[in-house]
Amino acid sequence: MPPKRVPARKPSGAGKATHHSPRHATKITPATKGRTAKPARGKVSKSAKPRKTAGKAAARGKAQPTLRMRIRPRTVTPYLAVPDAAAAIAWYTEAFGAKELERNLGPGGKVLHATVQVGDSLVYLSDIFPGSDLRHPQALGGTAVNLHIHHRDIDRLWQQAVDAGATVTMQLANQFWGERYGRILDPFGHSWAFGFEANLSEDEMERMQAQAMALFAKTVPAERDA
Repeated sequence: MPPKRVPARKPSGAGKATHHSPRHATKITPATKGRTAKPARGKVSKSAKPRKTAGKAAARGKAQPTLRMRIRPRTVTPYLAVPDAAAAIAWYTEAFGAKELERNLGPGGKVLHATVQVGDSLVYLSDIFPGSDLRHPQALGGTAVNLHIHHRDIDRLWQQAVDAGATVTMQLANQFWGERYGRILDPFGHSWAFGFEANLSEDEMERMQAQAMALFAKTVPAERDA
């Protein structure tokens, strides 16, 4: 009589998905949420690269950039002489939205040098000290220099300056050369022009130019006679 067969036992876990099985899926638990994948061997991710610190750079003998080195003026930068530089900085901030970048003080708290940024441009200014050959416009009784502001939102910026106390010397309006243009004096005697391209047709510009030339023809002889 043949021996009775005994069915073989199934291995433990048979029929269930294991971590080698394609049916296996890893759940994101609070412990694994937010973890990022490790970079491939031999490669370093940008976030993993150590940042150079000021201490390490100094240890290597490299000079750290100073504020003066970080301020990069254009080829030509206006330098204003004012009777009260601290007040001028505050006014330019209010009127033009200027940003103060630096201020160096001298004896008595006077400003030896300051830099403000208006839009993408820099303006230098300082108080006047004894022995200087500079004079501010109020001491001269006028100015021969006009600083020009070119800005898309020219009406808003103009009104902001007027509300801050600027004196209007030429009302902002569309001009025959194709610009919306006007001029003011700031409280320190400096002249500022505001301008931006106006939406004018060629016919409008020609008509406005004819009117302006007729007005010039009347005023110029009168000025010569005077």
